Amino acid sequence: MFLDTEFTDFLDPQLISLGLAADSGEEFYAELPFPDSACSAFVREAILPLLGAYPEAACSFDVFRREVIHWLESVRPPDDIVFVCVDYQTDWDLFVDALDYRLPDWCRFQHVGRNINELLRYEYHKSNGLPEHHALHDACANRYAYRERPPVSR
Repeated sequence: MFLDTEFTDFLDPQLISLGLAADSGEEFYAELPFPDSACSAFVREAILPLLGAYPEAACSFDVFRREVIHWLESVRPPDDIVFVCVDYQTDWDLFVDALDYRLPDWCRFQHVGRNINELLRYEYHKSNGLPEHHALHDACANRYAYRERPPVSR
């Protein structure tokens, strides 16, 4: 499954929203409380206007923890490991932090940045009329644009 987040700024990132897109098609999206004063100018301009499109997504961290674990369990194939794929390390760090470091032992991190085709990502947003810098839209775009590549030899 693919994870994307939006956060306040690059220097001291604090989670704003989180999207998960499973290979099987299921999606999860949450908007969390964040300090407005910590947002960069870019975040104020590009990300905050996109919030609120899914009113049911706004939740506390406690509700988020309960709901995301329930969702992960519901989309997990029986007795299988779930790889949570990100294209940016901070997405994973914020996810784990939001779960208070209580990640199920069957969840694994996988950095797939080099496997995301940027042209396909762009195509996904354009063809679906969805803006970039929205955690759920970007997670879905990454799912669409992911392509297996051979390992890098050194």
